[in-house]
Amino acid sequence: MRRKLSVLIPTRNESDNLPGCLASVRWADEVVVVDSGSTDDTVAIARADADRVLEHEYVNSAAQKNWALPQLTHPWVLIVDADERVPPALRAEIEEVLASPHAADGYWIYRDNHFLGKRIRGAGWQRDRVLRLFDRTKGAYQPLHVHAEVEIDGRVETLRGRLTHDTYRSLDRYFEKFLRYTRWSAEDLKARGVRASGARLFLRPVARFLRQYILEGGFRYGRHGLVLCMLAAFSVFTKYARRWEDETRGGSDPPATTP
Repeated sequence: MRRKLSVLIPTRNESDNLPGCLASVRWADEVVVVDSGSTDDTVAIARADADRVLEHEYVNSAAQKNWALPQLTHPWVLIVDADERVPPALRAEIEEVLASPHAADGYWIYRDNHFLGKRIRGAGWQRDRVLRLFDRTKGAYQPLHVHAEVEIDGRVETLRGRLTHDTYRSLDRYFEKFLRYTRWSAEDLKARGVRASGARLFLRPVARFLRQYILEGGFRYGRHGLVLCMLAAFSVFTKYARRWEDETRGGSDPPATTP
């Protein structure tokens, strides 16, 4: 017997992306949007097409999803961001999982990523996968600010189909997330006790650029690849710069000695 599926879509100011996302998951048994203070037409669009709309103050991605998951109707859940789409091939595979008596407890899904309108299958993005289909009674998100994943108490497998991810349509959208993500990443560094040494400030961004652009083939994507890899390196630098700023303001650096 096929298990029923709830789809959860977190949003904030996603009026451009949300209609296409909703259209790609309309086949699910329940579609729930959880919004965190949108000031555009996101909530109106969601109320017109989703089964339910929840509103909740945003702390971070993991906390938002962990708050929403217990409010879904069905144990099996698929989480889809507003800038993602579920293509027909992935839908068919998900339907097979829901109907299988031998299903795992959670499934990784790879993503086909697009950057400024260009599909990127290198620069490290070829390994991009997210654990988005799972039995919510078997897991929850890790308490991290950035890049938190679901921890599943059970068996986890990987689907063949891919989510379509139109990650950044403009640099304005990129830098909207950049400010939040680098701040949260610095907070995660602090929580783990990682200091912003001079070596980390200099070497980590350089290593990130060389790895993504040279070793992982970012150069094959022309100026799209160059911009993507430079931004990734700058993001790493900014994360450690924010951590250094916090250390300086908090007086955690050793005091300077007077000659």
